[in-house]
Amino acid sequence: MTDSLRDQLLNLGFKASRPERKPSPRPQRAGGDARPPRKDAAPPGKGRKPRPREDIDLAKAYAIRAQKEKDERIEAERRKQEEARQRREARARLAALVKGKTLNRDDADIARHFEYGGKIKRVYVTAEQLRALNAGELGVLQIDGRYLLVTAALLAEAEQVFAPAVALKVDPQAPADDDPYADPKYRVPDDLVW
Repeated sequence: MTDSLRDQLLNLGFKASRPERKPSPRPQRAGGDARPPRKDAAPPGKGRKPRPREDIDLAKAYAIRAQKEKDERIEAERRKQEEARQRREARARLAALVKGKTLNRDDADIARHFEYGGKIKRVYVTAEQLRALNAGELGVLQIDGRYLLVTAALLAEAEQVFAPAVALKVDPQAPADDDPYADPKYRVPDDLVW
């Protein structure tokens, strides 16, 4: 029982085989080199030229471009959030600045129309406030969807805090626009009632 498997197979008539030699991967030539040199191969002893940058494969180029676009989107979103935060803070400072200093009155019955944000808006004022507003002594701020009547000094401070909130600022020294109806012949009489 001490016979190994090899001994048992030899006793049964199997022949012991010698391991076959595999042919060498390159047959040797008489000159010593197995294959002829390539035409574009570098001379012996010198390294090959590195691959030019144009040969970067397409997948790498797309991956680089996708990463760059992703980074740009992230940066744009970060800037957008930062601007929104700054606007919120400026609006909060503006609300604190004008708190209790508005001149809006409940008994005001004259609508003063003005353009703001590409639309015609209105604020109700008294006759005295209308005169002061048209003279540039008062101004209008837009805060939280409301139009608030304030003094010119407060309007100037508010403009420094958050300029987009200034809805109406009349400059009496400003030249008239190129209004075709500014001609005196188109002047509407004061006593005209609609």
